[in-house]
Amino acid sequence: MAELPLGPTLEIGFADVVTRARLRAGTGYESELRRLALRFNSSVQRSPGTMEVEIDDLLTNLVALATWPEPNSVAWDSQLAVLAKDSALDAQAVAKRLDPAADTDGEVDPQQVYDLLGPGWIAGLTAFQRRDIAKLLSLRHGANFSVPGAGKTRVGLAVFHALRRNKGIERLLIVGPKSCYESWQYENQQCLADPLNMSVFARDADPAAESLIVNYERLRQEGYVNELGQWLAARPSMLLLDEAHRMKRGADGTDGAACLALGPRSRHRLILTGTPAPNGVKDLENLFGFVWPGHGRQKVIQAVAGGDLVKASQVLRPLFTRTTKGELSLPPVATSLRTVPMPPIHREAYEALIGRFSARAAGAEGDFLALGKISVYMLMAATSPALLAVGTTRHEPLAYQVPPLPVPEGTPLFDLMRDLPSYEMSPKYREVLAIVAENAACGRKTLVWSTFIRSLNTLRGILGEFSPAMVHGGTEDREAEIDRFRNDPDCMVLLSNPATLGEGISLHHHCHDAVYVDRDFAAGRFLQSLDRIHRLGLPPETETRVTVLASEGTIDEVVAQRLNDKLHFMGSILDDPSVRQLGDLDEEPAAGGNLDQRDLQALMGHLRARTA
Repeated sequence: MAELPLGPTLEIGFADVVTRARLRAGTGYESELRRLALRFNSSVQRSPGTMEVEIDDLLTNLVALATWPEPNSVAWDSQLAVLAKDSALDAQAVAKRLDPAADTDGEVDPQQVYDLLGPGWIAGLTAFQRRDIAKLLSLRHGANFSVPGAGKTRVGLAVFHALRRNKGIERLLIVGPKSCYESWQYENQQCLADPLNMSVFARDADPAAESLIVNYERLRQEGYVNELGQWLAARPSMLLLDEAHRMKRGADGTDGAACLALGPRSRHRLILTGTPAPNGVKDLENLFGFVWPGHGRQKVIQAVAGGDLVKASQVLRPLFTRTTKGELSLPPVATSLRTVPMPPIHREAYEALIGRFSARAAGAEGDFLALGKISVYMLMAATSPALLAVGTTRHEPLAYQVPPLPVPEGTPLFDLMRDLPSYEMSPKYREVLAIVAENAACGRKTLVWSTFIRSLNTLRGILGEFSPAMVHGGTEDREAEIDRFRNDPDCMVLLSNPATLGEGISLHHHCHDAVYVDRDFAAGRFLQSLDRIHRLGLPPETETRVTVLASEGTIDEVVAQRLNDKLHFMGSILDDPSVRQLGDLDEEPAAGGNLDQRDLQALMGHLRARTA
């Protein structure tokens, strides 16, 4: 009879980085570890007796561990063992959900939702919210792709409350943009008779907190992912990603990598986003890869492998819930596109810029960074060439941070830029002034969006008589500015950029008019920003108006076409005609960074066409 080893021949636990597992072989089993490493794509040998492997790789290939010569002497970290077991159960759950012939035993009925929530839940729920909660409670993990403004925050809080009451989940970690804090704290007070001890994550956060909120930017800071991973693992916890499209790049993006690192430490995972696939198949794969790591992710990859996202969405429908805009029974939103002509000097400056960039872009089609910066300069020039001379501020999102455009002295563009300030104001700014003045005369407040903070600062001066509030990345007290816009009768305009205020904030009770001075290629952010003023709770007689400004013959028209394509794409995969309709903006006469491969192709076409 073979002699049993005295201790573990293989120990499996978490590595120093929460996305990886460490496998340590006992003395005499180093060669077996080397053979085992060949079965994992991500294995890295740290020493003769130690290797590391990505958590997802380990979970997907658990069968490889069956080749270990002493399987009964393998010692697992207790939390990683739970994760491995959950991964196997997840695979079964996903396979069952995706099987049209599978039975529906154990499904939660929407009529059961209030019973599951119990007397501690004191807020009302719409029929579609109860439907979404029931479906999410029927899943081990889930995704809520309901349109912005459908009340996803309340649904997410209800799912956690039901799990805490019935399934032993004790803690909730919410990852979202800073703008979502207000909504979560408000719903916590409105929905629960005994509100959660909810804190914004900081080094001195309340150790007794039942819920922590952290923004995506803070996750990027060194050490925070490990600290939050430990908090999640200490007790049975739920991890919720609000505006989860922020991590659509998956492991290739900073936000995605941080979220994927936290995911395995949670017992239950839920993502919320109204724009799950703004740029294509990969976005959806990465989102579902967070929700269902290991074998579950593989099932999702198989569903989208054909590249037909409409078909994939139908196949994956059992794994997510979605309330469409039509189900909200909102009054319609009137969207219009105003094309404004550029004055001669403005046009000359734009054409000179095109000539300069077309030569630089030729042969650089694969350089996303360089072409991304070119698109930023062109978006500036289409609004006001004066923006080129000052560049952007440090408070701009990284994708838009460019220095003043260096223009060689003696060139036509240099002469135009030198003389430009003496000419009339940008037609777009004049148009914004006309719209805001007309609205203010009728007692209607206006939300004005512009990508660039320099543009917002310019508009603040132009619109001074309307006491404008302004919120951007450098605003110290956002809440005070938003409160002034909502409640000060003299404050008739709010200036902001979609990257800062496009998510998580509700303005629909105070404002029904929005103007876009410019737009970039980010379809998801455009959709999110639209819904700041068009959300659940609008009275049926409300008239909501959205005006998009575009300078004639410029990159604005390229952006408009690409956003149209993306909105049609998203509307198709989510079976939501209202999204597709947003791409078809009505033409209206004037009254007064984030690029994908097709965006780049469209940009190159614009550059070539203007210089042909």
